Amino acid sequence: MSSYNNQVAAQIPAEVHMISGCDDNQTSADVSNIQSFQLPDPQGKAGGACTAALLAVLYDENSPQDAGSSWVDVLRQMRRNLGDKGYDQYPQLSSSRMIDVDAPMQILNDPSGVKRAVLIGINYVGQNGELSGCHNDVRNITQYLQGLGFQPSNTQILMDDQRHLEPTYNNIMEAFHWIVNESQPGDTVWIHYSGHGGHVADQDGDEEDGRDETLIPVDFQSAGQIRDDDLLEHLVKPMKAGVLVTCLMDCCHSGTVLDLPYNFTADGKHSSMEQNDGFDLGHVGSIMGFGAELAAGAAMVAGLATMASGGGGGGDGDGDVVGDLVDECCVIL
Repeated sequence: MSSYNNQVAAQIPAEVHMISGCDDNQTSADVSNIQSFQLPDPQGKAGGACTAALLAVLYDENSPQDAGSSWVDVLRQMRRNLGDKGYDQYPQLSSSRMIDVDAPMQILNDPSGVKRAVLIGINYVGQNGELSGCHNDVRNITQYLQGLGFQPSNTQILMDDQRHLEPTYNNIMEAFHWIVNESQPGDTVWIHYSGHGGHVADQDGDEEDGRDETLIPVDFQSAGQIRDDDLLEHLVKPMKAGVLVTCLMDCCHSGTVLDLPYNFTADGKHSSMEQNDGFDLGHVGSIMGFGAELAAGAAMVAGLATMASGGGGGGDGDGDVVGDLVDECCVIL
């Protein structure tokens, strides 16, 4: 293993794979009827195109790792599924390890390990830019994961449906903290986010395009957005060695939202995973305790609430995050 790979493994002990529905500069579709993806029980007509496209492949293969289906096979079939429906977004794979994309896709770890999941679906009910399919995405993913042996007792679901935990900034980060602390070597982790994604001005110079990719919690106007730097710091890096993590990010601008060091794009132009030259091994210092982070962040949240009236936690420089949600972060069909 190269010196670079060794340094990456020291900073990110777990093996983390992320599938996203589009490149950083693309938007992701919210589909009004996913019946055409031929899922076994689509849980309502609406859904995210990325989630539906992946589930169609997963159900067709039953279990890709058992069938020997490779990462590149799965992502390219996702792309065909999307292309057949008229969507031009390109699925992405990023990873904490340089993996052979022609090797079988692996989403299950040691059979004796525990399977845990955090599933987030945000429809932004009653807000500008309201979506219609994100709750259904969570229901569809839940059904698939239960077929793989995931238990409700080891699953946290966050949705703005008045029945589940509200997907606020703090609740999302607390759910990530829970799954990081609970997961042990040999365990399997699945993270799913379906909602709006965005990008904001980069604050620390680690982004080639000058923008941090973000997840947008339901209370973004007061609490701000969850930056890729936050996800790397609090979800990715603290995960223990020996844990296998799969993340599905069905949102706009999500190609590198976990800031992982290796990337593959299923656009027909790439045949292997490539090193992300923007990954800075010296960028992030020691991991702060989550409780300390929340305490230190109380003043920041208050500041973000003040900023929200002019751009929702800083926005992307355009001054109107709510408007951006409608104008650029989703396509509702």
